[in-house]
Amino acid sequence: MKRAIGALLIAALAVLIAPRPPSPGDRQTGDPALAQAVRQAAQDGRHRGLSVALIENGQVRTAGIGTKEGEIPVDAATPYEIGSVAKAMTGMLLADSGIDPRTRVRELLPHVRWDDPAVGDATLEELSSHRAGLPRDRVTPRLLLGGYLMNLTGRSPYGETSPQGMLDNAAAVSAGEKGEVSYSNLGAALLGQALAAGTGTSYPQLLKSRLLDPLGMTATVIIEPDDPLPAGHATGFRANGLVMDPWRDHGYGPAGGAVWSTAADLAKLVKATMEGSAPGSSATTPRFTETSTRKVGYGWFTSDHGKQVTWHNGGTGGFRAFVGFDRAAGRGVVVLGNTDTTVDPIGLRLLGADPSGREPGPPIVQILVTLVLVVSPALSLLPSRRGLDRRTTASDLLWSVLMLMTAWAVGSWEVLPPVIWALGVGLLAYAAIVPWRRLPYDRGRPWRWASVAVPVALIVLYALL
Repeated sequence: MKRAIGALLIAALAVLIAPRPPSPGDRQTGDPALAQAVRQAAQDGRHRGLSVALIENGQVRTAGIGTKEGEIPVDAATPYEIGSVAKAMTGMLLADSGIDPRTRVRELLPHVRWDDPAVGDATLEELSSHRAGLPRDRVTPRLLLGGYLMNLTGRSPYGETSPQGMLDNAAAVSAGEKGEVSYSNLGAALLGQALAAGTGTSYPQLLKSRLLDPLGMTATVIIEPDDPLPAGHATGFRANGLVMDPWRDHGYGPAGGAVWSTAADLAKLVKATMEGSAPGSSATTPRFTETSTRKVGYGWFTSDHGKQVTWHNGGTGGFRAFVGFDRAAGRGVVVLGNTDTTVDPIGLRLLGADPSGREPGPPIVQILVTLVLVVSPALSLLPSRRGLDRRTTASDLLWSVLMLMTAWAVGSWEVLPPVIWALGVGLLAYAAIVPWRRLPYDRGRPWRWASVAVPVALIVLYALL
């Protein structure tokens, strides 16, 4: 009985540190009617904060629901990472540059030594429409490890990749078959850096002088490693509540690395682009077919969602973004969110479009993995108690603790009740309450204590990261 009561008390305490999935709550700013429309469009989605701008009949309305972090509400001036929305702006720079879109990238970057000449032979037009055959990213052990650690710790998988680092990555990959649309972060980043080289400037300066300044977009910036984050910025979260670090891979700025903006600023872009007055607005013209319902221009996609919607979305570790418009109806939208839950369906609903196919289903596999990580520690410890020594029992317990820490970080707590994690802690406590004094010492060889040292080291490393 005492053992069960002790386990229940530990489970109750674990509730205090259980995962906290996001919820917008009742905080809102801006236009009340638009804020209510955003709540309806979100359909109780897994969002913490949403900043929205709606353009109708030449007028812009803005609203925010939820919070940046803590209890501070978001609004139209809250900066978010916008991710790949920057690709649409890079496409506009190409359309406005005066450089022949059929120019090969090696002509603008003659100093780069390409491992595969086909990459250097890609045209600017192919890069902007994802038809150059480039992979999505250059896959390296560092990137794979970074992606794994991002899920556990929230750190960016890209580090602080500079423009030269990005060019080195592009020079090291091989091109596949050209002509088919195959989404590539690397290709879009290469396009932007090539345009900057062709105009004798840096990409941030090119973006500012040719697009941001003409549109009065003063809140859109690319953050370099030593730069402070924009004042009043939102904090990014995983949908399960894990805080995510900002991305500072400014070399990938043309593709969306380290780019921040606000709903109010992006509304200027969408409004002017929809009206055709923005520099390079012809980039939105559909030029190449991806599927029967989707075409691509220079960085912009046009899809059939019951109506023709021109759009681009974006996503980083803890942010999601969507910009789009229905030119025929004269309606445009910007949706920015500070979790990694898609906002595409919200934007499409606000445009009066059908979001079918853009809404993710329940993450069945991730749910099952979460349950296994929560329950298996206790189950694996129960049958191993009797007759074992202190070292083996301690090793089992430490590995079980590590599994619960992993479950906290990567679990589907946006779907599963977080109290399940606390119950898992209680089950582990119940299984771990053993008569330690009666357990024998392991007097075997010292190297066997590695089974204790390894999980201790991993737990400490995880806590430090």
